[in-house]
Amino acid sequence: MNYNKDTSKKILDSAFDVFGEKGFNGARMQAIADKAGINKALLHYYYKSKDALFELIIKKAFNLLLPKVLKVFKEEDDIFTTIENFVDLYISLVQKHPQIPGFVIYEISNNPERFIKLLENSKINIDKIKARLSLEMGNGTIIKMAPEQLIVNIISLIVFPFVAKPLVTYLAFNGDKKSYDEFINDRKKEVAQFVIRAIKT
Repeated sequence: MNYNKDTSKKILDSAFDVFGEKGFNGARMQAIADKAGINKALLHYYYKSKDALFELIIKKAFNLLLPKVLKVFKEEDDIFTTIENFVDLYISLVQKHPQIPGFVIYEISNNPERFIKLLENSKINIDKIKARLSLEMGNGTIIKMAPEQLIVNIISLIVFPFVAKPLVTYLAFNGDKKSYDEFINDRKKEVAQFVIRAIKT
């Protein structure tokens, strides 16, 4: 049997959707095969196990998110514009791929060693981001605090409404999904301005 790149991509795209909808435990290889329009035997020819397939999905999620987000911090904008761009890009990407936070949380909870290895292989250099923030603090542009705290605060403000979407939709909007979507769009500015107001000297 010959390996076909189009079939492989179709499987990965289908798995991305099925894992995103059902989670790792709820996803079934048969459902992935059905969505890809192939039989289960062919699916197992390309990917031997659900865990092996999920590992590739996690890598795909990383590749969708990290390079674009990290690029924001390499540009020569002032720190406040950088924060605005980071928040806007991060939220826009997760809007387009809402499965990503769930994938990451599952992996952190169930395969932390593999998750750390993915971070290491991604060549993400958090020290450069921390150094940029420390420099701005030293210059008096933003208030002094642990850079790690600021980074985690920003990411938490972005990610929580996606991870807790059913809760937020129900409690804040009485289950109105359209209102939730409008709320997420508004957060691109709201989160950035909230952070900037909190740290600006």
